[in-house]
Amino acid sequence: MDSLQNFFSEYGILLLEKTWEHLYISFAALALGVIVAVPLGILLARLPKVAGLIMGIAGIVQTFPSLAILAFFIPLLGIGKVPAIAALFLYSMLPILRNTYIGVKNVDPNLLEASRGMGMTAIQRTVRVELPLAVPVIMAGIRMSAVYLIGWATLASFIGGGGLGDLIFDGLNLFRPDLIIGGAVPVTLLAILLDWLLGRLERTATPVGIRMEREGA
Repeated sequence: MDSLQNFFSEYGILLLEKTWEHLYISFAALALGVIVAVPLGILLARLPKVAGLIMGIAGIVQTFPSLAILAFFIPLLGIGKVPAIAALFLYSMLPILRNTYIGVKNVDPNLLEASRGMGMTAIQRTVRVELPLAVPVIMAGIRMSAVYLIGWATLASFIGGGGLGDLIFDGLNLFRPDLIIGGAVPVTLLAILLDWLLGRLERTATPVGIRMEREGA
């Protein structure tokens, strides 16, 4: 208990700063991923011939080592948070893109035909029919990306991006287990908390009929 109190008294402010940096990097990359991947996934659902190529490219990018992606952006964007966010943005794309594509593609064609019969435009069908029905699948991809990004954001420390990775790698370099634990435990807790919060958001955003069907099953 005394060692824990000593750690917080010495590193408490630093821990808060690094946690904020970690969240900033992760949420910025996730927000960019959602803004780009969701509309692109909707578009690909209407372009099946192009979808295979784009999904294949996204899958290949996902296999690149994290450090290689970070190093690739250094000559382009320098060091700091910007290249870290750019690299994490690329990693966030695939789960969101894939799930959006699958969710929209699997919407019941009969419902789409009924919406056309009601005189809905293409945008109205997307907003009022396809997206609400695809929300559970899309949110599953966002949750997966969010949890991954919390973990991957620790690597931002290698290029001066900050975050809790600074504590972890300082602990490794200085042979300080307290610093390693002080960085690793908050990362784990943040991932668990974010997954739970997004799960609650997914439940709220899911249409009542689909929610009741899933809960009943």
